[in-house]
Amino acid sequence: MSLIFHPSFFKGLPERIDVPNDEIVLKGTLGRTVILVHGLTGTPNEMRHLAFTLNRQGYSVICPRLANHGQPLRILKRTTWEEFYESLRVVFLKALETGDRVYVAGLSMSALFVLLLAEEFGEKLSGGVCLAPTLFFDGWNVPWYNRLLPLAAYTPFEYSIYFKEDPPYGIKNERMRAMVHRYFSKAKIGDIDGISKFGYAFFPIALFRQLHLLAKRIIPMLDRVTTPMLLIHPEEDDTASVRNSELIFQGISSPVKKLVVLKDSYHVITADQQRETVAQETLEFLKAI
Repeated sequence: MSLIFHPSFFKGLPERIDVPNDEIVLKGTLGRTVILVHGLTGTPNEMRHLAFTLNRQGYSVICPRLANHGQPLRILKRTTWEEFYESLRVVFLKALETGDRVYVAGLSMSALFVLLLAEEFGEKLSGGVCLAPTLFFDGWNVPWYNRLLPLAAYTPFEYSIYFKEDPPYGIKNERMRAMVHRYFSKAKIGDIDGISKFGYAFFPIALFRQLHLLAKRIIPMLDRVTTPMLLIHPEEDDTASVRNSELIFQGISSPVKKLVVLKDSYHVITADQQRETVAQETLEFLKAI
């Protein structure tokens, strides 16, 4: 990751734009619904393989788009973690109205939202899956100055500093990484074309602060989580080390819990080399609870 300072992008707010509906909604036959949630600055496309694998086994699947994802960065970067969570919460409550048993799986930051749902709704959440959960940016590709960035977020430059995504983009698979690189390497800070497929090429420091605040909310409440929980984390995570999942696994009080460590993937495990392993582990977990 490299830091970008873009002062001209600090002033003013654009109007919201109409964005294509890239949410994935698949009807199943089991009376069980799984909500799959993409990561911060990501896209529902990250969950596509997992979605269709579960649906082929009879599960209804919803892959929503978190609040303001798809909008220009100048809107997304001013979104709070509470707004992201509320957008998922609305989808969860609507799914409960169907009478189905409802499960939620989240990637990266959204894995933390799974834990929040478990704390808030208890048994109404039938099970949770935390995929490469991110409490801390401590993966092998995160620069040393990362730990200073929460301080920058409290300065007038909060909305002017960005990370530019660099290889490997959370993907170990060389073919898929090359495809992402073709888009990310040419992307400009104001671009919105390609977001639905690849996500954002720039990561605002303001959102880094939101993740920091969310982690501070999550850690003290882990022992109140009793929902059955599966955690899957790559050993070579370039964004968030496996320590993140280990801390959650040790902290939650769920009588049914499992931690799976992948040996051949980077951060975006739902799309990387072992996406089939992720899908099968998730499927086996859901069938067992």
